[in-house]
Amino acid sequence: MYLRSILSGTGVALVTPFKSNLSIDFPALERVINFVINNKVEYVVALGTTGETPTLSKEEKIDLLNFTYQIVNYRVPVVVGIGGNDTATLINYLGTFPLAKATAVLSASPYYSKPSQEGLFQHYKLLAEASPKPLLLYNVPGRTGRNLNAATTIRLAHEVANVAGIKEASDDMNQFMQIIRDRPADFLVVSGDDALILPQIACGADGVISVAANSFPKDFAKMVRLSLAGNFAAARTLHYKLLDGYDMLFEENNPAGVKAFMHQLELIENILRLPLTPVSDGLYNRMKAFLHTIA
Repeated sequence: MYLRSILSGTGVALVTPFKSNLSIDFPALERVINFVINNKVEYVVALGTTGETPTLSKEEKIDLLNFTYQIVNYRVPVVVGIGGNDTATLINYLGTFPLAKATAVLSASPYYSKPSQEGLFQHYKLLAEASPKPLLLYNVPGRTGRNLNAATTIRLAHEVANVAGIKEASDDMNQFMQIIRDRPADFLVVSGDDALILPQIACGADGVISVAANSFPKDFAKMVRLSLAGNFAAARTLHYKLLDGYDMLFEENNPAGVKAFMHQLELIENILRLPLTPVSDGLYNRMKAFLHTIA
């Protein structure tokens, strides 16, 4: 039950703020980290894909991770994202990234390559064996092109000692329930779908790794805590308050949507690295109006 107790609730997949010259904006990242922690998220995820990690160099990733540890300063756990489609490179990262202060490693399944279920199993088995920290699977087939199915997830959970949980973002409630039903007792299951977390907690989820918690941390984290406490009536009020915001976050692109919200909150500049671009003016203005309705 180690990770299920430590990583219960809301984790936030931190954005990476950039300056106008596209370098990392570390003062803005400090504001973001303090903003989400002060608004009661339970933990942060550094180097997640919401942080535009495909556009960061290895050196930038290490600098960002060390800075995150420094600013968090043990106030909440830190989960580190190390994922990709080259198993050998990821094994190298697991041996060279500063992970002593991390609680766990979150690894998105390989993108583009579209491996078989056996390929996914062997990929994660080797990563788990190489990782100095518990490994969390991350299934997001809408981005990777291949679903890590329930049978493979459960096989990894039972057969590979260091596979400690999953961030499940398939949008498939039946698959989600199969994993909950068949997991070992100490296997962490968190959602990757902000709009589905309330019903998924009702099905037995332990929490969520959220995009929305970058921009709406107070209401969102409270909604998750209420759901985990079984107070679904109060949780629904907050869920429906934020519902239109969830749609706006992903309407054109993530993290372009959340960065637009955070720019309006005066936390960061509205800047992304190509191939990502800021949201359209029309969506930006609707976001601004939405923020006024929930203030």
